[in-house]
Amino acid sequence: MNLKNYETVFILTPVLSDTQMKDTAGKFSKVLTDHGAKIIQSESWGLKKLAYPIQQKSTGFYHLIEFTSEPGVVESLELEYRRDEKVMRFLTTALDKHAVAYNTKRRSGAFNKKEEPKKEVAK
Repeated sequence: MNLKNYETVFILTPVLSDTQMKDTAGKFSKVLTDHGAKIIQSESWGLKKLAYPIQQKSTGFYHLIEFTSEPGVVESLELEYRRDEKVMRFLTTALDKHAVAYNTKRRSGAFNKKEEPKKEVAK
């Protein structure tokens, strides 16, 4: 069993309701688990402005799923993306050990902590 780490980001059309958006994201998570993938993290980034219009739309719902699976699972997932008219764009990338380490740090909140500026003590 040759498991690899992947990360997939997809953009859903902005005309969806909150429930429709969550159901669609859940459907793709289910596609992964049905094919034996283990989902590490799934996060919704919400409605964001696009860099350029896609299908005459300037915004879209971004969603990220990080998972481990065998390489063949990605084909099944991307086929589902292509079949779903709610998906405007998607990208799945295989993660190397550095990206996996970075994502682990990001999930633990290592990048969210802001350093307190040191106050000078008057003598």
